[in-house]
Amino acid sequence: MVFAQVTLANAQQRPETFADLAEQISPSVVNITTSTTVAGRTGPQGLVPDGSPFEDFFNDLDRGPGQGTRRSSALGSGFVISEDGYIVTNNHVIEGADEILIEFFPGGEPGVPAELIGTDPNTDIAVLKVDLDNLPFVSFGDSNAEGARVGDWVMAMGNPLGQGFSVSAGIVSARNRALSGTYDDYIQTDAAINRGNSGGPLFNMDGEVIGVNTAILSPNGGSIGIGFAMSSAVVTNVVDQLIEFGETRRGWLGVRIQDVTPDMVDAIEGLDMARGALVTDVPPGPAENAGMLAGDVILNFDSIEIEDTRELVRIVGNSPVGTEVPVAVLRDGEMENLLVVLGRRETSEAVAFPASTDEAEPEQSEILGLTLSEITPELTDQFSLTVDTGLVITAINPDSEAASKGLLEGDVITEAGQQAVASISDLEERIEAATEAGRKSLLLLVRRGGDPRFVALVLEE
Repeated sequence: MVFAQVTLANAQQRPETFADLAEQISPSVVNITTSTTVAGRTGPQGLVPDGSPFEDFFNDLDRGPGQGTRRSSALGSGFVISEDGYIVTNNHVIEGADEILIEFFPGGEPGVPAELIGTDPNTDIAVLKVDLDNLPFVSFGDSNAEGARVGDWVMAMGNPLGQGFSVSAGIVSARNRALSGTYDDYIQTDAAINRGNSGGPLFNMDGEVIGVNTAILSPNGGSIGIGFAMSSAVVTNVVDQLIEFGETRRGWLGVRIQDVTPDMVDAIEGLDMARGALVTDVPPGPAENAGMLAGDVILNFDSIEIEDTRELVRIVGNSPVGTEVPVAVLRDGEMENLLVVLGRRETSEAVAFPASTDEAEPEQSEILGLTLSEITPELTDQFSLTVDTGLVITAINPDSEAASKGLLEGDVITEAGQQAVASISDLEERIEAATEAGRKSLLLLVRRGGDPRFVALVLEE
């Protein structure tokens, strides 16, 4: 009986109508028309790169065919975020446009020219500006708050299929979706979203924008109830930077990282579960200046617990350039607290490590299903090695765990047990130390070309 009463109470919380909310916020939603001189196929670029397994299914919401060189028009949506005329939309709605015109809610100003303030292709966000005052506007809400839980009601607005202003409603279907970008944090919704809705707002029931409608998953280009809106947690920071600087200025930590997998946990002293971001490389930059080392596991960034690399990248990118940030890392079973002064990602480049010219007599051995050799000039030439210290894999037992985990001839082991190895004896010492410590696996840092990654191999009994 109690359960039935709770269920009935929850059911009664459903809104009887969306009309009052739609009437309140619809004057802030706009239709966007762009004009472009094009050759061949027209329309905005898709969100999924060529060759992606999703290429046949993802459709940016406004793609259209084109023939020859001609003047082409495209339609999209947007919303006003300030009374002095700043408007948010998708980058792909206005990308390459020669002219951008804004049509306000029926009864408002038609065909108002808009200035492009700035764009961010990484999150597919753009900011426009119209020369009008006292405009009705909407505010961003917190996409991580209680009003954006899976199952909560949401409302989408925009200009689907060029039919003019319309409203659709649904629920939050999923959170934290990633499609194709480094900074992706999409809200998935079943509210009807179609071509032309791109750049339009996704509202919570308080009339706050918690997402910008960006993409749909569809085999035919129409809504099948799987739509994606970039979360306001990402959009607000991007919009603020575009308005202030005309471009994004993302924080840069200056490390290469990978996720900690369950099979690595036993090999990393002091780690209780698969979490954090495992540092594989520390080129010259902010992290190196702060004393960070390859093999460190980043568990906390600016007082935020880090679950995986995707979360760390997003948080760092949203952090102001030049900020001094506390970072807690796990190193050799102990927590180390570092202070990192963030650089700027857009102006930073990865640093390549020079190849070796050392010519020592090689030592070879078969360990853990691998035939290993110290680096020689011949092996450097044969495998185009980019490091001068470590152990080269020259052969692999096809039935070994190493083979099953994707190790290849020409890979170079540069660390074992989170300590550098330059010789076979170094590796044997790391294996002996791990065995004496009761560990069942050993963590190896393996480099292939310029790309490092950690691999955990079970120790032989």
